[in-house]
Amino acid sequence: MGISRHAIARWTGDLKSGKGTLSTPQSGLLDDTRYAFSTRFGDEKGTNPEELIAAAHAGCFTMALSAKLTEAGFPPESLETRADVDLSMDGGPQLSAIRLKTRARVPGIEPAKFRELADDAKQNCPVSKALSAVPLSLDAVLEG
Repeated sequence: MGISRHAIARWTGDLKSGKGTLSTPQSGLLDDTRYAFSTRFGDEKGTNPEELIAAAHAGCFTMALSAKLTEAGFPPESLETRADVDLSMDGGPQLSAIRLKTRARVPGIEPAKFRELADDAKQNCPVSKALSAVPLSLDAVLEG
């Protein structure tokens, strides 16, 4: 049996002047968090779908990389991943690119092995698989 998580989006009004909220009742992390046209396409405070996808992808990839490294006998000292999600308006709104940039401290691992495991995590984390229609790149740097 797998797990199931959910979120709730509420919206009132038209696209440009309307507003919405997002909630994640199971974790309580988002509780009527504001989102709107201005938080997605402008600088107003609040969240947006691309930011949430970026957070999900960074978190999923980093956990997958930690698992791969540990399984290979190289438990990481630290991992930090930034995910950038691009929304293109050409031909209608669509996600056009995702860029993962990870920095790692992994004692005893050779750079080639690290890259192999990072590429495996990039291809096989559940969020990468779910977003497989979007071009995905990875910049993986082994530090220290």
